[in-house]
Amino acid sequence: MQSTPQVLAWLTCDGVHVDPGTGKHTILGVFSNIRGRQFPVVHPFMVWFLTLSDVPSGKHKIKISLGLDATHPQSLIERDFESQSPLQRINLINEIRNLSFPQPGDYSIIIEVDEEPLLVTSITVSN
Repeated sequence: MQSTPQVLAWLTCDGVHVDPGTGKHTILGVFSNIRGRQFPVVHPFMVWFLTLSDVPSGKHKIKISLGLDATHPQSLIERDFESQSPLQRINLINEIRNLSFPQPGDYSIIIEVDEEPLLVTSITVSN
């Protein structure tokens, strides 16, 4: 029976440090909303940190999309990754630069693996 990928962690943060000796991840500056004085507002840099489990062995593709309208999101990240085993916990660090938000609102974030939606969450942008 084939396993179905599961999201163990989803964080929006300022950065992730990976210790070269231990491989441990240190998460810096977790946040869930963005404030802007005027719109459009451009956020210069953020990291979307994602931990997956139960991913079948082999090569896979992750896609992360964003939009005010969840039915027509804009694809921001599409990248390949590999799973050694469904038991492996896979940490994916996704750097986002100069992300523009045209107006205030709750922006939907859609995470897909191999074209299957795993998580729909949101980030609030306010003034």
